Amino acid sequence: MTIAAHPVQPSGSMSAAAIRNAADSATASGEAEFSERQQEVLDAVLKLMVAEGDGFSVAAVARAASCSKETLYKWFGDRDGLLTATVRWQASKVRMPKLPRDGLTHKSLEAALTGFAASWLTVITSDLSIALNRAAVSHAGSGKSRLGEIVLTNGPFAMKSRIEPLLEAGRAAGLLSFDDLADAFRSFFGLVVADTQIRALLGEGRHPDDAEIRAISARAVTKFLRLYGRG
Repeated sequence: MTIAAHPVQPSGSMSAAAIRNAADSATASGEAEFSERQQEVLDAVLKLMVAEGDGFSVAAVARAASCSKETLYKWFGDRDGLLTATVRWQASKVRMPKLPRDGLTHKSLEAALTGFAASWLTVITSDLSIALNRAAVSHAGSGKSRLGEIVLTNGPFAMKSRIEPLLEAGRAAGLLSFDDLADAFRSFFGLVVADTQIRALLGEGRHPDDAEIRAISARAVTKFLRLYGRG
């Protein structure tokens, strides 16, 4: 598609201020919600999952994180609460680039989508995320653990909530055209993630490096904009 060098003015009833608010929402949604000490605890949980799967005890987390079980229960409630916080912390590492305050351009929209895609792929192909997702899949449908539900809610569903304001802003600015926001997200998800995550989950030894992730992300966004871009 042709890249415009000037901002495209909003079309329809959504104002420029509303577009900026949507962009701000997309940027702020990924901000970490945990203190530095809590982040250290949650990183300890992730490392335990890489080493042992999700069969760890709260006592094991307390030992690994050098804190008391009482503190863990105070911060996170029960074991499910600790797992939920761990998934949310890992998902928060997917970063949303800041968007221009004076309106989106084709170029800035493309850059924002590509940056989000690259950050998303970097997180989901990390050893920590692979361990987390393998544990979730191993219990799926068993009724023994809520980890699958927790990962689905705070992983893919959360990514959908975070990218949707950017897609809406692109449509309001006349840069994107789609009838169904959920369908547009599913297309974006399929193009970005494709088979990269499943290959990692199934044990493919080599993960994509930073250069490959940038290339995969750029190709995915180019295809997405061919499907949904205007102008």
